[in-house]
Amino acid sequence: LHKTVYVLFLLFQILGAVILGFGIWILADKTSFIAVLQMSSPSLKTGAYILIGVGALTMLMGFLGCLGAVNEIRCLLGLYFTCLMIILLTQIAAALVIYFQKETLKDELSNIVVDLIENYDPLDEDRRNLQDAWDYVQIQIGCCGWTGAKEWENNEILKNKSNAEYPCSCSNRSEDLVEGGGFCDLQDLVNGTATYADWPVHEQGCMDGVEQWLKDNLGIILGVCTGVAVIELLGMILSISLCKNIHSEDYTKVPKS
Repeated sequence: LHKTVYVLFLLFQILGAVILGFGIWILADKTSFIAVLQMSSPSLKTGAYILIGVGALTMLMGFLGCLGAVNEIRCLLGLYFTCLMIILLTQIAAALVIYFQKETLKDELSNIVVDLIENYDPLDEDRRNLQDAWDYVQIQIGCCGWTGAKEWENNEILKNKSNAEYPCSCSNRSEDLVEGGGFCDLQDLVNGTATYADWPVHEQGCMDGVEQWLKDNLGIILGVCTGVAVIELLGMILSISLCKNIHSEDYTKVPKS
């Protein structure tokens, strides 16, 4: 029995560390699509802090559950079960909210990116990290804008330059990608003006790339979530079983009159 307890304790330490690390990564990441979201959306930053709290709580509960099982302390096992149940129900609630509010979240995400594109300015030091993160996304995915390159025509700087420049991170030419960000000059202009159709950029919008990434990794994401839920259920079942065993042992120790 103790071996089982120690294995579950180890699993919960690993599980808690993974959740904790994921929350910290969301806050610390400065070079991916997650960075764009967490720097633009307060809800994601709040979610990251919640993940950190859940991770730390999971590790603590693993320790208390192990302590309660080894020393046969029913109140610790009860606390362990209650906290696990709360964590599991919270995860289910979060999954349901994401599922039923996915269109709302998609619209919010679209507004964040469109606003970023319209106000993109390589000289704006206050938004440097956010803009660098978006440049990184466009380069890595090989995309331009959220739904397409046309959105970049609404950028204030490019409009003032008659679209004679284009975002370097959107370019399909390797020499432009060396710049990493900012704007590149368009060659062979006609009448000194241009449209997004004249730019040497990717046609695909980043929305399609992000959705494709989610589809490609959906199996991994569901597998991880299922594994976490199974571990939590095992912990709950084990804690209940131990509580019953402790109660039975205490009862048998009562002297008969």
